[in-house]
Amino acid sequence: MSNRLEGKIAVVTGAAKGLGAAIARRFGAEGASVVVNYATSEAAAEEVVRDIVDAGSRAVAVKANMRDPAEVEQLFAEANRAFGRIDILVNNAGRYEFQPLENISIELFRKHMELNVFGYLLAVKEAVKYMPDGSSIVNMGSTITIFGAPNSSVYAASKAAIDGLTRSLSNELAPRKIRVNAIKPGVVDTEGVEAGGFLQSDFGPMIISQTPLRRLGVPDDITPAAVYLASDESSWTTGEFFVLSGGHR
Repeated sequence: MSNRLEGKIAVVTGAAKGLGAAIARRFGAEGASVVVNYATSEAAAEEVVRDIVDAGSRAVAVKANMRDPAEVEQLFAEANRAFGRIDILVNNAGRYEFQPLENISIELFRKHMELNVFGYLLAVKEAVKYMPDGSSIVNMGSTITIFGAPNSSVYAASKAAIDGLTRSLSNELAPRKIRVNAIKPGVVDTEGVEAGGFLQSDFGPMIISQTPLRRLGVPDDITPAAVYLASDESSWTTGEFFVLSGGHR
């Protein structure tokens, strides 16, 4: 690695597994000190921390439900106590559940919106208290807003909201030179996708057949973009959406 994040302090939410864990590990390999947020998977989060420390960087695991304002406030206060400031926030914690129209409920809607949207806003609200001017925020969106898979209306709506808040916050925080960008991955082969059974259903082969590069993504297809947006190399990039999908639309 090239130590592109040497000396920077990063908070990655939902970093115990999947893309969050991959981004946290890559940040550590690039020289950043990393706060590994988790909600339930303490053992997995501590494993990510060990990997980062073994690679020569600093890391701590901090539990917080990103839907809970008090816990989010505590997360960033602990991050500041541990490392003295926050240079990078990756908003990654989220949920997805595909349901047909007839199964949509207010509970399903709230679960998605409270974590996928309000949770992102809460994180930014608290993070900027400890961010110096010139810091970076990376929101994890999704190409679901582009291709609109059946049975994904609630999840797609929550990810579309992330597009809106990314653009709005990029303008609001521009006076402080705090950059706000989003990564919109396509379908990436992670533990969550495996556990959801998507790849064992018709969904996986359908997506692959529609993808020009003829494969699903893997976490290492996404982490380089996260490093770029977190680094000083992207100092003139804000309010942008990086679509990483193998060409799938």
